[in-house]
Amino acid sequence: MSSASTTALAVGLALIAAACGTEPAPIPLAEAPAPPRPAPAAAPLNLALDGAPVQGGLVSGTATGAASLTLDGRPVPLAPGGRFLLGFDRDHPAASLLEARSVDGRTVSRALAVAPRAWKIEHIDIARRPSGPTADYLRLRERELARIGAARASVPASEGWRQAFIWPGRGRVSGVFGSQRIYRGEPASFHNGVDIAAGAGAPVVAPADGIVVLAGPPAFSLEGNLVIVAHGMGLTSAFLHLSQTLVREGQAVRKGELIGRVGATGRATGPHLHWGMRWGEARIDPQRLIGPR
Repeated sequence: MSSASTTALAVGLALIAAACGTEPAPIPLAEAPAPPRPAPAAAPLNLALDGAPVQGGLVSGTATGAASLTLDGRPVPLAPGGRFLLGFDRDHPAASLLEARSVDGRTVSRALAVAPRAWKIEHIDIARRPSGPTADYLRLRERELARIGAARASVPASEGWRQAFIWPGRGRVSGVFGSQRIYRGEPASFHNGVDIAAGAGAPVVAPADGIVVLAGPPAFSLEGNLVIVAHGMGLTSAFLHLSQTLVREGQAVRKGELIGRVGATGRATGPHLHWGMRWGEARIDPQRLIGPR
C-alpha cells in the first residue's frame, strides 16, 4: 500500500471513530529496508624476504595472505603462516620472478636480483681424457639416478629447514662448493658439495632434523654408501662415501644424531665426507648455511 493510501485510510477511520465515539486502532507503517552490509575487506597480500638471493644460497620469507606461490613459474611450498624457502642454483641467472596468488585470484609479484658469486676455477693446460663410460655403466647409472631422484622428490613433513644447521662432521674443508676445472677450454663438472677431510670411521651426524628418504645398501657406483635426509620444504642433504649407514629409510632423525661413518666408498680417492644439498633441483652451498669453521 502506498504512503498516500495509508494516510487517507487513517483519516477515514478517524472520522468514523469520531462519529462512533471510539479511537481508531493505529495502522502500522511499513519499515524501511535495512541498508546493505559492506563487503568484508580483502586480506592483504604481501611478499617479504628475510635476506638477499645469491647463487648457491637459500633465502626464507613470508607470503602474507597467499594461497599459492611460484618462483619463475614453478610452485613453491608454503608453510602455515605463509612462510617459505627459496633456493638458487650455482648457475642461477641474474633475475627471477616471485609471484603470490590469493584465494580470490589477486596476485602480487616481486622481481628478484640474484647476486653472482666468484667460484674457484682452475685452468688445466692438458686435454681431458677421451675415454667415456661403457654402455653397461650407463644402464647402471640410469637406475641409480632414478632411485636418487625419487628420494629427492619425496616430500615428508619436517621442520628441520627452520633450524640453524650444524656441521655433519669434524675436519678440514678440503673441497668447496662450486669449484671447477677447465681443461684447455673444456669445463668439467663443478663440485656440487663440501668435502670434509675427516678420518675413516669418524661420526657423521644430521645437520638438522629430517626424515631419511634414502639409505644404502646397496652402494652407488659414484656416491658409494649414501644417505639422503629431507629437512622439509624441498630441502635435502646428501652424505656420500660412507663406510657405514646407521639409519633406515623413513626414519626421523634429530639434529646431531648419528647417521653414519666416514669412508671412501664409491668414487673417492680417500676417506672423506661429501655433503651436498639441494632445494628441489637447485644445488645449494652447505657452507652458506653455517659459515666457515
